[in-house]
This record gives sequence, structure tokens and C-alpha cells, in this order.
Amino acid sequence: MEMSAIIDSVFSLFIMILVGVYGSKRKIITPEINKGLTDVLIQIALPFMIVTSFIFSYDEDIKTNVIKTFYYSLIAYLIMAGVSHLLLLPVKKHKKTILHFANVFTNTGYVGFPILYSIYGDEGIIYGSIFNMFFVIFVWTYGLMLFKGSFSKKGLKEEIKKVILNPSIIGVSIGILIMIFNIQLPNALVSSMKSIGSMTGPLSMFIIGVILSNVKIKKHLKDWTMYYGIATKLIIIPIIIYLIFLLGEYRSKAVNTVIIMTAMPASAMTSIFAESYDIEKEYAAILVSVTTLLALITVPVLLKIIT
Repeated sequence: MEMSAIIDSVFSLFIMILVGVYGSKRKIITPEINKGLTDVLIQIALPFMIVTSFIFSYDEDIKTNVIKTFYYSLIAYLIMAGVSHLLLLPVKKHKKTILHFANVFTNTGYVGFPILYSIYGDEGIIYGSIFNMFFVIFVWTYGLMLFKGSFSKKGLKEEIKKVILNPSIIGVSIGILIMIFNIQLPNALVSSMKSIGSMTGPLSMFIIGVILSNVKIKKHLKDWTMYYGIATKLIIIPIIIYLIFLLGEYRSKAVNTVIIMTAMPASAMTSIFAESYDIEKEYAAILVSVTTLLALITVPVLLKIIT
């Protein structure tokens, strides 16, 4: 994909973000409405987008890459967790928790999928969905442990149940069945599902716009950990992952998809968990918002390097 097309795609998303900012400033999108939009995105639009991404003609290379993406994704998560732990040794207490969570858990749904679709189409969404499976699994286990400290047996069972019943996981499972058994769905059903799934991009950007519209960053401008955290999240860790895959001579759309997903801004779950456990709430919200904004610069640069 040409650099101009990549920039066009990213700036198209940025325009949608500005619409979200406008909607928030004009009180069209209130906090209650934004929560509803988030639920529609996670519970409906994104799962439909994931399922329909599996509905197209496959060749053997794609099927092989789907399998490879499972271990590419696992490797990437292990690298992110390990490198983040080492890089954040100078940071103390709760800010370290926020930054580590943000480094490991990227914004796969709100930003990652729209960008992948703009670059690789349905094939990119398939590989991204596999990466997102690991996101869901780890965010409700490892991610939650970062904030809670540990699980009781009952608590662990409940979180495992949440993972299994997560709409994105269900969507991937249905999609894989469609792929393996070459299931042919009625055209009317496929058309409806694709229309619903196509809401993912605009909804995601509106939600991010609302988050950005409420950010007050002045009090954090002198906090070095914020700058350091942004650099590790958007630059250092993605470059390390890219170099590791490059040295291993792994080059394919599947690998590129995993690298792109690791370079996404901090997941909104960073702010959600911080709010839930009353840990550096404003710090987390600003980190999510600023990394989202700066990703509009760093992601096109990374895409130019790897594509």
C-alpha cells in the first residue's frame, strides 16, 4: 500500500475523531450516550465485523498464516510484557501499573481494526482477530491481576467465563468454523452482517473523540513518566518487536499485522480499569488520549517501514 493511501486512511480516521470531539463539545454525545456507543461497538458491531472478515475465498497461504498468527501473537505479547517490565523499572508505584498495562494492552478494537482494514482488507481483520483473541484472554487474567493483585478460585472461574463468552471471542470462533468448513451463508444475511460490522470504524473514532474532548493535560506536562511512557508505548516496544521478527526472517501480512497491532495506542481498558480500581484515573485517561492522538503520527511512519 502506498504511503499516500496509508496517510489518507489514518487522516480519514482522524476526521471521524474530530466529529466525536464536536459531538461531545456540543453535548450531542453525552457520557451516557458514549457509554451506549461503546457497548454497541464491543457487543455488536465489532463481533459482526470479525465474523464477516472470514467470509471470502481463501488460499492455502491464508489458512497457514491464520495458524501462524496464533504463535506470532503469543510471542508478541510475551515480548511486550517482558520489555515493558524492564523499561519501567525506573517508574514507581501505581503509575508503573498504568504504564505497564498500557504497554501490553493496545487499542486493537477502536483503532487497530479500522487501520488494518484500510491496509489489508478482510485478510488483515482475520489476522487482527487472532491477535485480539489473546488481548481478551490476557486482559481478563494478567491485566486484571495487575490491578487486583490476585484472584480467588471463584473469581478466576468468573473471569474465565467472561473470556469464553466475550463477543469478540465468539465472533472469531464462528469465523474460524466458517473458514474451516467453507460454510456458505445467504447473501441477505452476509450483506446485513457487513453493514453492521462497517459501523466499527466510525463508532470507534467517535468514542475516541469524546475521550479526547474531556482531557485536561496541563497538570501532567511536567511529569516525566508521561513522556517516557508514551515513548515506550508508541516507539520503543514496536521497534523492538519489529527488529525481533526481522532478525527471525519472519515477513508476511500476518507478521505485519501483529507488529501493527503492537504499535497501536494504549487500550481504553487502561482508563476503564483505573477508574474501576481508583488508581491514577486522570493519569490513565490522559495516557490513553495522548497516545491515541500521537499514534496518528507514529503509526504511518511504522507502516511506511514495514509495508
